[in-house]
Amino acid sequence: MGRATTKGPAAGPAQGTANWSQLVEAVRESGQYTTEAEAERVTRIVLSALGGHVVGDERVELARRLPEEAARVVASQVPATRRLTAAEFVDNVAARIEGATPATARWDVSSVLSVVASMVDNDLVVRVLRQLPRGYALLFGRAELLPAA
Repeated sequence: MGRATTKGPAAGPAQGTANWSQLVEAVRESGQYTTEAEAERVTRIVLSALGGHVVGDERVELARRLPEEAARVVASQVPATRRLTAAEFVDNVAARIEGATPATARWDVSSVLSVVASMVDNDLVVRVLRQLPRGYALLFGRAELLPAA
């Protein structure tokens, strides 16, 4: 698989300007995948996993701000009955990708979610992260902000 191990995922296209192929290309560049097909497969798997964990207005708004094909992948998922921790989410993605390990799945998830975060406004990313258990911010390429004690 075309994963690099020395560099973190890079930012993708500006908000509201990408179509599906641009999203996949941004993920391909971010994750340093060798083929568009690999980037597309990873993008679909990660977005489908995410779609089950983002609900309500945030899910609707996220779908509205993504390219149409990505929005369908997110919106078509049945809401999860149990919130997964970030580590469980990565393990869930690893189980869906042939040959994936937790480390490569973490790379895959971060490659996709950091591009998604670059496509939507910061307020929406913050609202999505508030729905999810602690630990997801790093997967979106953000610092994990903890409340002051």
